[in-house]
Amino acid sequence: MRRRWSRSSKRYLASSIVLALLAGISIHSYLVRLASAAAAAGPRVPMVIAATPIRRGAKLASGQLRLSSIPRAYAPPGSFTRIGQASGRVALADLASGEAVTETRLARVRAGPVASLIPEGLRAFAVPTTLPLGAVQPGDRVDVLATFNSGTPHTEEVVTEVEVLFVLGQTGPRPPGTQDTGLDALAEGGGGQTTLLLLVGPDQEGRLAFARAFASLEVAIAPMEAPP
Repeated sequence: MRRRWSRSSKRYLASSIVLALLAGISIHSYLVRLASAAAAAGPRVPMVIAATPIRRGAKLASGQLRLSSIPRAYAPPGSFTRIGQASGRVALADLASGEAVTETRLARVRAGPVASLIPEGLRAFAVPTTLPLGAVQPGDRVDVLATFNSGTPHTEEVVTEVEVLFVLGQTGPRPPGTQDTGLDALAEGGGGQTTLLLLVGPDQEGRLAFARAFASLEVAIAPMEAPP
C-alpha cells in the first residue's frame, strides 16, 4: 500500500523547490555581475611590487622586488610590468612590503647621488651649522634662524620644519638602506663643522641664500611629529 503525502508535506516540498529555484537564480545573477565586473576591469597584467620594506634613498635590488597580477583597470599610473624596469633605481620614498612600485616613487635614471633623492619641485640647499656630528640625521626636521647684525640687530626665522636630506661630515652609522653618496669627504678639514643639505622650495631657497649672505645662521631641531 502506497503511502500518501500529507497536505503539509506537499506544501513543505513545494516551498523547498521554490527556495532552491530562487537561490539558483540569485547565484546565477551574482556570477553574471562578477563576470561583467571582471570584463570591465580588463585582463590581468603583471605589476612590480616591493617584496620587502624599502627605505627612502635605497638602491632597489631585484631581490627586493616581485611581480604580482592585477586587473589592468586597477594598475596605478606609472607602474612597472618587469622587475628590470625598477631594479637599480633609487627610492624617493619609503615603500611598504606589497606596495606598488611606480615611476613617481623612484629617482630619475642616472641621477646623481643627491639629485636622486630630491622630490620634483624641491631643491637641496646647504646650510652650515654648529650642531655636533650625530645630533641630526636624514629625515629630521629643522628650523633655520638668521641673526642680522647690521642696523638694528635682530633674529628671524628663515624657514621652519624643513627636512634634512643629508648630513655632510657625518661619520656615524647611516640609517639602514640609505646609500653612501661619498660626500662626507667634502666636510673634511672643516674644523668639525656639520653642513646640512635641506629640502626646500624655490621661495625658501631665495630666503636662505639672502640670509646666508647677510646674516649668521643657526639651526634648531624640530620635534618629531606624534604618531596618529
